Amino acid sequence: MGALLSGWAMLWLLLLSACGPTANQLSPAATVTINPAFQASTSPLPTVPPYRCGAWASNNAPSPTAVITIYARLTKNLQGVSGATATAVVHFSSGDVPLTQQPTSDQGGYVRFTLSLAGRQPRNVPATVDVTFTNIPGGPASLRCSPAFFTPQ
Repeated sequence: MGALLSGWAMLWLLLLSACGPTANQLSPAATVTINPAFQASTSPLPTVPPYRCGAWASNNAPSPTAVITIYARLTKNLQGVSGATATAVVHFSSGDVPLTQQPTSDQGGYVRFTLSLAGRQPRNVPATVDVTFTNIPGGPASLRCSPAFFTPQ
């Protein structure tokens, strides 16, 4: 009995497959040719500027009433630059607030600012802080850093 059922099942599958769609032949894909001369027209790599700086927050997700520290570092050819003056401006959603502190960079090129949020930035709304160095010994007149950021939670 099992062999008979197995035979019927096989016959049923053959009949179903005979009713299926017919296969379509695919056309060949286009051939892509790359001209080797394109490599001769590539642009040169940009040079790394000798003076660079960046800023960051001690806490990227503080409470709205927290006191955080904003750090920045000034370098020349990756070595810290001392003696430069830093200023900072906080960009709250309600407006910009310049910080009154004007620290001078230490031997490693570092400065820090103390920032009391005092509820001035709503929860889940990011804020940024721009830091600019001036009076850079032997360097440019001023240099604006990549900004620090934080989002009160």
